[in-house]
Amino acid sequence: MGMVFRASDEQLERDVAIKVLPPGMLADESARRRFRREALTLAKLNHPNIGTVYEFGRQDELDFLVMEYVGGVPVDSRLAGGPLSQKEVLRLGFQLADGLASAHDQGVIHRDLKPANLRLTQDNRLKILDFGLAQFIQGEYDLGVTASVSEKQVSGTLPYMPPEQLRGEVTDQRSDIWSAGAVLYELATGRRPFTSSQVPLLIDGILNKPPESPSVLNPKISPGLEMAILKCLDKDPERRYQSARELRVDLDR
Repeated sequence: MGMVFRASDEQLERDVAIKVLPPGMLADESARRRFRREALTLAKLNHPNIGTVYEFGRQDELDFLVMEYVGGVPVDSRLAGGPLSQKEVLRLGFQLADGLASAHDQGVIHRDLKPANLRLTQDNRLKILDFGLAQFIQGEYDLGVTASVSEKQVSGTLPYMPPEQLRGEVTDQRSDIWSAGAVLYELATGRRPFTSSQVPLLIDGILNKPPESPSVLNPKISPGLEMAILKCLDKDPERRYQSARELRVDLDR
């Protein structure tokens, strides 16, 4: 959705991240006002597990967002060494669920949760980043996508997209729950729930086939954690956790 630069805020003497949107993305003043409203919504997401938005601006025909610079490593880098311990999966799962609950409370659906969009700070805190495909429950438009939800535009990262998003249907907080389940599955097993490198087979798996039980891939996974992950990944949103807080409760158990 744009190029991101590391920069220095000379007024407050801190590093920040600046996302510069592609020229022409906000083609008219109406689109810019809409994007500004959505940027203001993101700026209200003040939670320790969410990257903070500081500013929305325009200079020399360029539109940009100024965001918190989050040091550390992306979660997908941690997966290079294989599955994490159950204790670590739960610790990260708690923080992911807490961050999602806060975003959903503000009416924001992320729609692109994946290990590359989750970062671990130097003090081992998980941060949810990149709300560039976010959907606003009370708004008509998607951030950075100049099309209404009703046009059924499919956007996201295929291996982590829930069935309803893949079909171009309207998404809600339960769609983020599915993607969170895909992330937890990968943290616990070291691989994605649907792994085909052929796009048609990958789509068919997400839409029609159950994932392999995590305990088959990692026998150290407890039945409770396995149940929670598979409930997140249910094809039917009605059978998933209905909120991130419900997921958090079961992870606690």
